[in-house]
Amino acid sequence: MRNTTHIIQIFQNRIAPHYLRNIQNIFMKAGLFAKKVGMTQIFNESGTAVPVTILKAGLCKVSQIKTITHDGYNAIQVAYGEEKLEKLTKPKIGHLKKIGDQGFKSFGEFHIAQPEEFKLGQVIDVATFTKGQKVRVTGTSIGKGFTGNQKRNNFARGPMTHGSKNHRLPGSIGSGTTPGRIYPGKRMAGHLGNAKVTLKNTEILYLNTDENILVVKGSVPGKKNAVLKIQHQKIV
Repeated sequence: MRNTTHIIQIFQNRIAPHYLRNIQNIFMKAGLFAKKVGMTQIFNESGTAVPVTILKAGLCKVSQIKTITHDGYNAIQVAYGEEKLEKLTKPKIGHLKKIGDQGFKSFGEFHIAQPEEFKLGQVIDVATFTKGQKVRVTGTSIGKGFTGNQKRNNFARGPMTHGSKNHRLPGSIGSGTTPGRIYPGKRMAGHLGNAKVTLKNTEILYLNTDENILVVKGSVPGKKNAVLKIQHQKIV
């Protein structure tokens, strides 16, 4: 019994703080939500054309603070997408009363290590990021509808001449007698796009705190005016 108690004390004093510190490092800092304005290109110092995407961040406010003791995990809920109060449901209006008289139609969460650093109604803008920083961008990709194997799975087509009747057909999809069925996961024609996509290590090339604008390198998921979730990189 004494040995068991001694082991528990060692865990609490030595192992547990280190373990909890590593768990907290995995959590990300607070980010924000922005709309995709469009793409253009800029020229760097060497004269190389670099494709960039312009993002416009709207008003983002902390609408709820979640803690391990009360909710089971540390996070902050961010309200975004301004909307008139008369167009919102009563539950949303009641939820937003604690942060003021402004209406928001959408909410999102960011897992963070220390939620006590934030206050209800606190505004989060692009100043939380820095130029040259790598971020994670999450959005919904453009929907392509029902597509064939050539577009969806990068399959090669058949010959177009010499009497071939196989141009864009899928070909054999399995044996008849054995196994007598199609294996799950077989790559075939189907719905493409309109899925959640996260891009990691997206570099911020420029930011404007006055206009709340971010310019990131390369393309990002979604079409024009799509809402994107911009997060700090995970620190492991």
